[in-house]
Amino acid sequence: MALDTIIVNQPITDGETITSAGGSFELGFFNPGNSKNRYLGIWYKKASKKPVVWVANRESPLTDSSGVLKVTQPGILVLVNGTNGILWNSTSSRSAQDPNAQLLDSGNLIMRNGNDSDPENSLWQSFDYPCDTLLPGMKFGWNRVTGLDRHLSSWRSADDPSKGNFTYGIDLSGFPQLLLKNGLAVAFRPGPWNGIRFSGIPQLTINPVYSYEFVSNEKEIYFMYHLVNSSVVMRNVLTPDGYSRRFTWTDQKNEWSLYSTAQRDDCDTYAICGVNGICKINESPKCECMKGFRPKIQSNWDMADWSNGCIRSTRLDCQKGDGFEKYSGVKLPDTQSSWFNESMNLKECASLCLSNCSCTAYANSDIRGAGSGCLLWFGGLIDIRDFTQNGQEFYVRMAASELEASSSINSSSKKKRKQVIVISISIIGIVLLSLVLSLYVLKKRKKQLKRKGYMDHNSEGGENNEGQEHLELPLFDLDTLLNATNNFSSDSKLGEGGFGPVYKGILQERQEIAVKMMSKTSRQGFKEFKNEVESIAKLQHRNLVKLLGCCIHGRERMLIYEYMPNKSLDLLIFDQKRSKVLDWPKRFLIIIGIARGLLYLHQDSRLRIIHRDVKAENILLDIEMSPKISDFGIARSFGGNEIEASTTRVAGTLGYMSPEYASEGLYSTKSDVFSFGVLVLEIISGKRNRGFSHPDHDLNLLGHAWTLYIEGGFSQFIDASIMNTYNLSEVLRSINVGLLCVQRFPDDRPSMHSVVLMLGSEGTLPRPKEPCFFTDRNMMEANSSSSIQPTITQLEAR
Repeated sequence: MALDTIIVNQPITDGETITSAGGSFELGFFNPGNSKNRYLGIWYKKASKKPVVWVANRESPLTDSSGVLKVTQPGILVLVNGTNGILWNSTSSRSAQDPNAQLLDSGNLIMRNGNDSDPENSLWQSFDYPCDTLLPGMKFGWNRVTGLDRHLSSWRSADDPSKGNFTYGIDLSGFPQLLLKNGLAVAFRPGPWNGIRFSGIPQLTINPVYSYEFVSNEKEIYFMYHLVNSSVVMRNVLTPDGYSRRFTWTDQKNEWSLYSTAQRDDCDTYAICGVNGICKINESPKCECMKGFRPKIQSNWDMADWSNGCIRSTRLDCQKGDGFEKYSGVKLPDTQSSWFNESMNLKECASLCLSNCSCTAYANSDIRGAGSGCLLWFGGLIDIRDFTQNGQEFYVRMAASELEASSSINSSSKKKRKQVIVISISIIGIVLLSLVLSLYVLKKRKKQLKRKGYMDHNSEGGENNEGQEHLELPLFDLDTLLNATNNFSSDSKLGEGGFGPVYKGILQERQEIAVKMMSKTSRQGFKEFKNEVESIAKLQHRNLVKLLGCCIHGRERMLIYEYMPNKSLDLLIFDQKRSKVLDWPKRFLIIIGIARGLLYLHQDSRLRIIHRDVKAENILLDIEMSPKISDFGIARSFGGNEIEASTTRVAGTLGYMSPEYASEGLYSTKSDVFSFGVLVLEIISGKRNRGFSHPDHDLNLLGHAWTLYIEGGFSQFIDASIMNTYNLSEVLRSINVGLLCVQRFPDDRPSMHSVVLMLGSEGTLPRPKEPCFFTDRNMMEANSSSSIQPTITQLEAR
């Protein structure tokens, strides 16, 4: 065995180490700080002070020195304790002929086949699962194909390497940007990559110590840095108190020196000046409202509490010709709810923003050269600050009257006289044409009102609160949809569900759409239609279907969505032939994607959304088989501290309903968790929960899964079409998580936040209790003894 390698049948025990070929890094067991617990980790070898850069079992410490790290024949690293209990293991979707683990001089531990030391060919590598340290050559970001998210998570303390409160990584909601979070709340936002640097880190410039690169394409998006001088030792650490700090080792001082800190001053505190406020660190007070805005609560601002932000002094009015105010040398606002197009120029971007009454600001996404790309913001602008150097330009929408007032103050009297002349000539022209124009406008307006859909936020129960920004939904006229769908021909029809028929359409610009039309016999009415519009129009996430607009024409109501070429999940997993298209890696990514979409609905969106109808038919698949949660017709939103509600009209789908919802009408985020658990077990088995039968028992799919889990017969549960592609540890973890989600009582089910963590980690999972074995029969018996009158809607996927 080489000094840097572990092979089959030659494990390392506590007290033994392996060292990289160049002597830079060492792997072995250690005690952090004053802790007595033992962990397997990698640390710097040459420096006298040896900071740990990676920990394997950070959530499952050893309490003694019995730890053993070994390589198994399939090519899996396994850490066991004295009783042979597994505390941690690596994963791999491939097996190896001659597996061995090698510690590279970059600090990367790789599981390889034979002598292939190329990390890109490795079966597994520690660089894909960073802890609190970013090393040179490590990718910091996403593999878009596999869904792998390489982000940093802080230690809980200097004595405890388990995951702390802070995470640091690239967020893909809207235009991708770098976010540092404290729990679920953003603490610091370095912002999006602008072609040269992250928008919020102006100090990231070309230097003699390290170079850096940012890669974004269809397969991956990541940041990486490289040392220019190989003699320099550098590491980037997310500290337990939430700071991103870069350290270098100095031989002369024999210590680690602080090279830089990403957060520099108070203005780097996320949203310190609230919505539509801008932070200026050299001013007093440091927060002010942008031009055309005023403090929402002046008394709070007078006391240096800027958290409520600013509201417009004058409402926007598209019909009167809005304009834009240019800001230079700033950090771009939060892009989590933004829209972007990397092929447009700034002029096209301005025109697009001006034509959309909901657009509040625009900017170039890439500032290299003359600039390129288009970024659009909708609603309030959050987390803006100015910089003395290396800031960016962006343009904020202003009411015409605000722009005119500013122009009037700065104009000369000569210009005013010219304006009087121009106005006089214009009035004369208007008088001469008034009769003709009035007749034309009346006829045109009458025709448009007949042909064009219109949704008024101030009618049908809508709200119009002063100071509140509304996200207006794009409106499609009926003629556009008729042309796109070939007059809603049968050839264009994709299917039909509880809402009504769904048609495929192609707009003039060749964009493919799905048109969801509410039929006259639909079980959903205008309330459900309006609910779906209001729910999904405010949501922006890669795992939620994108609502492009709507159309209301007389009694006809339609929703326009992005088209999903692979249709719905149920058409694949429950079909014996089509199911082969979804191998295990694709199914696992679908499970993770659905979990992330639900996590966004439950915790990360502006309102807590309970979907209430999570099922295979409502999971759509894009061209890359990425899942999109759809159909928000019966969704409900919670505000403030509201966590549970009840209804006397139970709506959903049998087989996916939680017991408390089906029998008592109680629903919460844990209702969606139950439905998710059912869906996970269906994805793994390829069988529906509702209608499931087995020759040996009368249990439903959940009971069948539980029985096999207890007996250790998991292989009998797995869909035969994925038997040659599944990853054992991922399947077992997914079954375990699925069973945890379908527990009888809501409090026993994990949150979606915990689900996402459990699916993405390699630590020990809680053992599930016996789940709820509801069948159609006892579901109806439960309902018959209750005062609730259930209305079960079978909504088909679009």
